[in-house]
Amino acid sequence: MAAQGGPGLLAPVVSLLSHRIDEELDHPGPGRDPAYIGRQLPAVTRLVNLFSPEVRGSEHIPANGPVILVGNHSCLFFMPDVWIVGLEIVRRRGLAQPAYALGYDLLFGVPGVGRFLRRVGALPAGDEEAARALGEGALVLVYPGGDPEACRPWTPRNDVDFGGHRGFVRLALRTGVPVVPVVTHGAHDAVVVLSRGERLAHVLGLDRLRIKVFPLVLSPLGVSPILTLPMPSAVTVEFLDPVDWSGHGPAAADDDALVARCYEELTTTMQSALERLHAERGHPVVRGWWNLARRGPRRLEVPAA
Repeated sequence: MAAQGGPGLLAPVVSLLSHRIDEELDHPGPGRDPAYIGRQLPAVTRLVNLFSPEVRGSEHIPANGPVILVGNHSCLFFMPDVWIVGLEIVRRRGLAQPAYALGYDLLFGVPGVGRFLRRVGALPAGDEEAARALGEGALVLVYPGGDPEACRPWTPRNDVDFGGHRGFVRLALRTGVPVVPVVTHGAHDAVVVLSRGERLAHVLGLDRLRIKVFPLVLSPLGVSPILTLPMPSAVTVEFLDPVDWSGHGPAAADDDALVARCYEELTTTMQSALERLHAERGHPVVRGWWNLARRGPRRLEVPAA
């Protein structure tokens, strides 16, 4: 990826990362490794159990065949939502069937991280790789809101914010595969984000890597950039009824008005579900600490792989 924008205060680091990202995208390492994923399942399960996870509606994940899962994204780079959803995908579909998650290409340039992501089934976000995976019968997990949604401030923590990104709608229309919305509540309560830090990201030169945020958070040390640990907020993940847009045909992907209607339909459904979960499962941080201190957290079992 060509770095764009001014040099910024972190110019040497940005240039190095930009070079590594180009190398990774041009010469990707080993791909998804089911055996490797199986070895990570116990550690991932221990991690997510710190968040008292509750999973609903997993029967809506098709047991086989191509499908797009679309979720709201939370909790900075800790992402308990992603790991809980990933465990449920394995539980539902096993390891032999291909499943991928689209990730921000910057992550693939971080030493050691890119190889790990590839092996657990992450792909750099982009329609071509996603369409190819769906054509092979894979499940593809998408978080259209990306880092701006994952870094949204505390006040709108219960908002679904995809930022108008509609690529997943066009992908679903073009390929004719069903879409399963997945809504997470409580994950973004685990961190107190004060600001996305867009201006700070620009000053540091991170916008050259298409990084628009450098969040400021409330931590035990006061206000700091990113440096904090998540609280054990109780996280609820709910898979909603599948949406089928295949009747519109592949050409509908080029119909901007229809794409906008599909986008509005899905995001409205997800926002309603998130508001319902907030009403049902209020005060997730209090419940999470209570579970750890008094009763022990709600436990997920390691998926039988």
